[in-house]
Amino acid sequence: MEDNSKKPKRSRKQSFVKSVNAAIEGIMYTFKYERNMKLHYLASFGVLMLSLFFNFSKIEFILLLSAITLVVVAEMMNTAVEKTVDLVTREFNPLAKIAKDVAAGAVLVSALYSVVVAYILFYNKLNMLTGNLVYRIRESELHITLICIVIVLIAVVVVKAITFSGTPLRGGMPSGHSALAFALATSITLMTERVEASSLAFLMAVLVAQSRIEGKIHTFWETMAGAMLGTLIAVIVFQLGLFY
Repeated sequence: MEDNSKKPKRSRKQSFVKSVNAAIEGIMYTFKYERNMKLHYLASFGVLMLSLFFNFSKIEFILLLSAITLVVVAEMMNTAVEKTVDLVTREFNPLAKIAKDVAAGAVLVSALYSVVVAYILFYNKLNMLTGNLVYRIRESELHITLICIVIVLIAVVVVKAITFSGTPLRGGMPSGHSALAFALATSITLMTERVEASSLAFLMAVLVAQSRIEGKIHTFWETMAGAMLGTLIAVIVFQLGLFY
């Protein structure tokens, strides 16, 4: 009788490696082809970078990582459900709609949970930070806000003219609506002393950017460019306002 116990278990090892590679390919697929996953990763990157400036305990940091992981996993499961349903049928089916809606609902619940966790962890620390740092560059003169808006609009038109894309009010690189929305949100942040007002302002700015993407007027990167442009100009204008 041949002793099978002495044979090398190469097939099992290869199977494990293939499984890991398949899992990595699944992660890469969702990042490449799922727009919402790009937003999740971008938000996660921003939150993790922000967390470096706060003295979180181990438990708080674990809660933060758990919330981020939950959102990413829920989005991946949502993608898996959608692709499976599309594989089975391309025609409208009430059960297929329910499956997709429930999977999307799981993503929404996990995202709301992550927002609550972030709010609990960052609220008091952000109040302290903004009191000591952000509002040192605050200037309440309304004419500075007006100057900021004008400069943002001029910058958007100039960039669109350079890139030969879109019109001043529609389409192209960058998104003018996103630039203006984020410039105003940044201005509110620098003029007020309440995190609630700042959070609501940036939430509205994000919704403006999202509406431009949903309306297929701008791409994700065009709205991102607009958001960064508006935020940067607002910060620079308000810093220069200190010399008035």
